[in-house]
Amino acid sequence: MAKLTRESFDTLVHQLSEKRAESNWIKVGMSTCGIAAGAEDVLNTLTEEAKKRKIEIVIKRCGCQGMCSVEPLVEVHVPGLPDVVYGKVDKACAVKILEEHVMAKKLVNDHIYELRTKR
Repeated sequence: MAKLTRESFDTLVHQLSEKRAESNWIKVGMSTCGIAAGAEDVLNTLTEEAKKRKIEIVIKRCGCQGMCSVEPLVEVHVPGLPDVVYGKVDKACAVKILEEHVMAKKLVNDHIYELRTKR
């Protein structure tokens, strides 16, 4: 078994960062407050609607993002746009995020709670 060196580790981290930056992804906050606010329905809607529309996107669960009062929270990454955390997302907003943010590359202004600059 080959030993992982610091240099090979740094190379791997860089490659994964580049791959992450090139792909579309959505994270749905699935902490207890998110689930209580309807995050499971939002996650299911995003998954089903992305599949129906044949949108290539990774949809995953994440934990608490610290904004319990605006749950369900959805973070969206689309190359060429800032990463956005949307709050108070329901099923209709989830569809709007897919159609407008992911497909049309326009932000859904009425649900933005945080813009994240590139790391």
